[in-house]
Amino acid sequence: MNKMIRIMTALVTLGLLATCTDLETDEVDSQVIVSTGGKTNVDPVAALEGSYNALSTFTDQAGIYSMLEHTSDELIPPTRGVDWSDNGVWRSLYTHTWDPSHSYINNAWNGLNENAYNTQSIMEAAGVTPQQTAEAKFLRAFNRYYIIDFWGVLPDRKTSEGGEVNPKVFTRSEGFDLVEKDLTEALPNLPTVAPKVPNPVASKAAANALLSRLYLNKGVYTAASAEGPYTFDAADMGKVIQYAAAVMADGYALNTNYFDNFKKAGPSTEVILTSTQGSPQNRVYMTLHYNQNPSGWNGFTTLADFYTKFDPADKRRGIPAGQIPGLEFGKPFAGIGLGVLTGQQKKDDGTDLVDTRTGLPLKFTPDVPLSGAATDKGYRVMKYHPAFYDKYILIRFAEVYLNMIEAKVRGGSHASSSTTALQDINALRALRGAPALASGPTLDQVLDERGIELYWEGLRRIDLVRFGKFNEPWEEKGSNTDAYRVVFSIPQLAIDSNPNLKQNKGYPGGE
Repeated sequence: MNKMIRIMTALVTLGLLATCTDLETDEVDSQVIVSTGGKTNVDPVAALEGSYNALSTFTDQAGIYSMLEHTSDELIPPTRGVDWSDNGVWRSLYTHTWDPSHSYINNAWNGLNENAYNTQSIMEAAGVTPQQTAEAKFLRAFNRYYIIDFWGVLPDRKTSEGGEVNPKVFTRSEGFDLVEKDLTEALPNLPTVAPKVPNPVASKAAANALLSRLYLNKGVYTAASAEGPYTFDAADMGKVIQYAAAVMADGYALNTNYFDNFKKAGPSTEVILTSTQGSPQNRVYMTLHYNQNPSGWNGFTTLADFYTKFDPADKRRGIPAGQIPGLEFGKPFAGIGLGVLTGQQKKDDGTDLVDTRTGLPLKFTPDVPLSGAATDKGYRVMKYHPAFYDKYILIRFAEVYLNMIEAKVRGGSHASSSTTALQDINALRALRGAPALASGPTLDQVLDERGIELYWEGLRRIDLVRFGKFNEPWEEKGSNTDAYRVVFSIPQLAIDSNPNLKQNKGYPGGE
C-alpha cells in the first residue's frame, strides 16, 4: 500500500490522473521504486516489453488518434441519429471547439506522460544493456514527441524525486532538444533492422525516421509563438534529407504495391515500426456499416473534398470488392473493398448489400453532414482489410520519403541525395499509378500528396499545422477557428497538481 501511495503521488504530480486511467499495478510499481545507489530494481527486459506494449494506445480510435485525425480535413465523425453523439466529444474535435475538460485530450496527456516517465526506470535499472537503454530512449522520445506537438510543453519528473518535488516543465523548444538528444544518443546502440512485417523493435531506421519528422517540424516547435509564424531553415531541411537517406541505407524503399504495406504477410519494404500489441481492428470497425462483414460501428468517413484530391487512375484511391487479388467473391470478407469505399456495397458472395434499417440498397455517398447523417452517408476508408491485417503501423517509409520531398521544396539539400523534388514526387506517383506532375511541386501539391499517400495514418493534423492550414475552414467545420488551437488545452488536474504548469493561451485560465 505504501508503494501504491508513492505511485499515485508521482502520477498526480505529473498530472497523469486527470481522468480515469487503467493502471497495471505490478508493472508501474516496479518502474518507480528506486534502490540504493540510484538504480531501479526493475527487470529491464520486462519493463521494456511493457513500454512497447503501451504503444498500443496509438491504435485506439479515441485519444491520440482522434486528436490527430478528427481535427483534420480528411476524417469526419458524423452523428447518425443518437449514434456517435457521445456528448459531443467527436464533434468538438472536428469543429475545433474542445475545452480543457475534453476526456480524449486528457486521456492522451495521461498516457503519453506516463509512458515517457516509465522509460526512465529502464535506463536506470541495474544490469541494463546499452541496447536496452537505447530502446528506452527511443520510446521516451517517441512519446515526448507527441507531448510537445500536442501541448507545446514537456513535464519532466525523475524517478528519484519524491512527491513533494514539483516536476519541471520544459518549453516546446527545450522539449525539441530533449527529443533530439534521446534519439541521437540512442542511434549508435540501436540495432540495424531491415524492413519486415511486423517490425516491432526500435531500430536505427525508426530513430532516423523520427528525426526526419522532428526536423521537418522544427520551425513549428521552436517558433517564438505556437501560433507562428513558422520559419523553416535550409540547414534543418538538409537534416531531414540526411536522416531520410539514412533510413534508405538500411534497405527501406517505396513498396511496389501500396496496399501490401498493410497486410500481415506483406511483402513490404516500407514498414519501419509496428505496435507489438495494438491491432488495426478499430480502423475496420469504426468505419464499416452495421450490415457489412464484419459488422462495423458505422462511424467515421472521409470527406468529399478530400476524396477529390485523388486522380481517378491513382491506385491509392482503392480497389473495389471482388477485384482484390486472392479475395474473390465467395471468400470471407470478400464484400469489403480496399482504400476508399464508395457506392453500392457488396456481400461476400458478390450480391448487393441492403441497409436493414432503411430497406434500401446500401450505397455510400460522398455527402456527409456532421449531425443528422443517414446510415449510408460518407465514403468509408479501409487500409487494414479484415482479411489481411495483423499489426498496426506506427512509422512507414512513405512518410520519410515525403519528408525528404518537402524538405527539398523548402530549400533543403544534402550530399546524400542528387535528385530533385519533382523527380522524387513523380517516382512516387508513377508507382501509385498517378500521372506525373509537369512542374513544381509547390507546397500545396506536397501537402495534397501527403494526404493522398498517408490518409488516416495519424499525421494529418501535424501536416496542417506545419503548412499553416489547420485553422482554415473546410466541409462542416465552419469558419476559421481560433489561432491558439494549434496546441491543445492542458488538463486542469495536471495544472492543479503542478504549479510549474500553466494553461495554454486562449483556453480558460490561460494568458
